[in-house]
Amino acid sequence: MRSIPANKQKAKVTQLTVSKPTRLMEFLIEQLKGKSRTTVKSLLAHRQVSVGTHFITQFDYPLEPNQLVTINWGVVPEQTRLRGVRILFEDPYLIVIDKEAGMLSIATAKEKLLTTYSILSSHVKKEDPTNRIFVVHRLDRDTSGVMMFAKSEKVQEIMQKEWQEAVIRRSYIAVVEGIVEKDEDTIRSFLKENKMLFMYSTKVPGEGDEAITHYKVLKRSEEFSLLEVELETGRKNQIRVHMKEMGHSVAGDKKYGSKLNPLRRTCLHANILAFKHPITGEELSFETPPPHRFLTLFLL
Repeated sequence: MRSIPANKQKAKVTQLTVSKPTRLMEFLIEQLKGKSRTTVKSLLAHRQVSVGTHFITQFDYPLEPNQLVTINWGVVPEQTRLRGVRILFEDPYLIVIDKEAGMLSIATAKEKLLTTYSILSSHVKKEDPTNRIFVVHRLDRDTSGVMMFAKSEKVQEIMQKEWQEAVIRRSYIAVVEGIVEKDEDTIRSFLKENKMLFMYSTKVPGEGDEAITHYKVLKRSEEFSLLEVELETGRKNQIRVHMKEMGHSVAGDKKYGSKLNPLRRTCLHANILAFKHPITGEELSFETPPPHRFLTLFLL
């Protein structure tokens, strides 16, 4: 291990060379003697750790021999703090983010400026004005959580073409209306969009795309149930339609039958996205906790 002061005006950095295959958190704890696990987690969360030339926040990011890990002990550069968006992972091919509720994924006829796409586009152009980003999948405006963008058209095409095979796990946390009686279950149907851009469910094979949703109840209150929902397929508005179909619309989702809006948003959060990297083949997994406000609805 060697410490290198960048200059008298800048904070000290520590550079570490990887000697054997390992995971980033394990490597840092082993190398940074005397630093607690909490301190290491904080360094990762605040984008103070980079592997090669890229900031990494993923605690189980795989490391290979001879890679250079750099820890910046100073203040995080201002340009990494983006409005409504927290970068979880970035490399030359992908950006994985945690999106706040209220942010559109891409521009619409009514909203063209402040979108997740426009914010990340500005972010990558700071490094090189010719850089671009490309949409891989979307989250609805009021849905928060983990989503991914590609940094080239080639990577976008690979991910969209191989989405079903590439995605290992896609999980959400949802607050739904009423008391869901079954502790866990699977919903299977076919989803189709009508001329009003409204998705609806049918049991008739061939009348839409097959949609499979698994759920498990985490908590119940007198008015709501907290669910962990896992997608086996990824159709447009799949969770929202399937929750409506079973008689427990997502809270705040007026379009699909909700009558209550306790948090003034659709109570849906994309908490886990795990996938195989389209270029390196590595299996990557990202998880963010549900908004604290979801849990306040279940306090005694």
